[in-house]
Amino acid sequence: MLIGKDYVTISVPKQIKELLEKGKGNLDWGDYLSLLYKEYDRSRRVNSFNRLKNLLSEKEVERIKEEAREFRRQFRLR
Repeated sequence: MLIGKDYVTISVPKQIKELLEKGKGNLDWGDYLSLLYKEYDRSRRVNSFNRLKNLLSEKEVERIKEEAREFRRQFRLR
């Protein structure tokens, strides 16, 4: 929950608001829209990864994963 924040109004078509209200449930609008954005962003990253994975061989994908693990291991805060 956001406390002490400024609020703004976003105009959307009535049908869109009704659709969003069905999914919102008991969440306030800020929390619900934040949740939607986070899920959209995660989905976009997963889709981008999957498209890239389809362009690369399995060996190339595994090498990239290993290099990412090694990078994170070497640059871990101590």
